[in-house]
Amino acid sequence: MAVAYSKTARTRLGTPLVREKGQLRPATWEEALARAADLFGAVKSQYGSNGLGVFSCSKSTNELNYLASKFSRVVFGTHNIDSCNRT
Repeated sequence: MAVAYSKTARTRLGTPLVREKGQLRPATWEEALARAADLFGAVKSQYGSNGLGVFSCSKSTNELNYLASKFSRVVFGTHNIDSCNRT
């Protein structure tokens, strides 16, 4: 049975990319996540917890928005969270 893929699915990245010397290169998930954690830590060290924030989608469920809020408070140590929900 043939599987039909949309153009978007065919062009989607299948592996993380990291920037090195101005160029993107494929990386493992472990390397990409470690690099992201290091960079978030560097921002937090330089600017404090309020140098970070989270933007949550209003189309997400209440549970996912709650998790985003909890993540921002527990992991980042900030109450800077917003969403695109404007009613």
